[in-house]
Amino acid sequence: MTTKTSIDSDMIRALAALLDETNLTEIEYDNQSVRVRIARQGQPVAAVAHAPVVHAAAPAPAQQAPGHPHEDHHHVGAVTSPMVGVVYLSPEPGSPKFADVGTTVHEGQTLLLIEAMKTFNPILATRAGKVTRILVTDGQPVEFGEPLVVIE
Repeated sequence: MTTKTSIDSDMIRALAALLDETNLTEIEYDNQSVRVRIARQGQPVAAVAHAPVVHAAAPAPAQQAPGHPHEDHHHVGAVTSPMVGVVYLSPEPGSPKFADVGTTVHEGQTLLLIEAMKTFNPILATRAGKVTRILVTDGQPVEFGEPLVVIE
């Protein structure tokens, strides 16, 4: 039995527009049944791959030297980006940041915003604790899974 998945061309256009807006080279969207990857290669041409998702066990992370930038991704207190977009550290220009290094936060507290497709999405603290590192800057494009903040 073969299942045919229809292509949502509006979603693909929106992802391609986001790719251009943020100057990213690649965007991937995964919703449990469909995976779409749009990548820029040289010219502003979008290549689309549409396939059923197969979840495989992730390989064990490699050991890294202390201070390596990617070690924050595997830190137990790392809050990672759930989407591709642009980070904003405060609710509006000129206002105080949601959190800064040294700020004590509670679980569910807003740490920053990610703008994706003209929507501002609050990124919440996944645990209570003290913000020890902010790994992004205001207005920075981020990718899915990229570490944003470390809470200890």
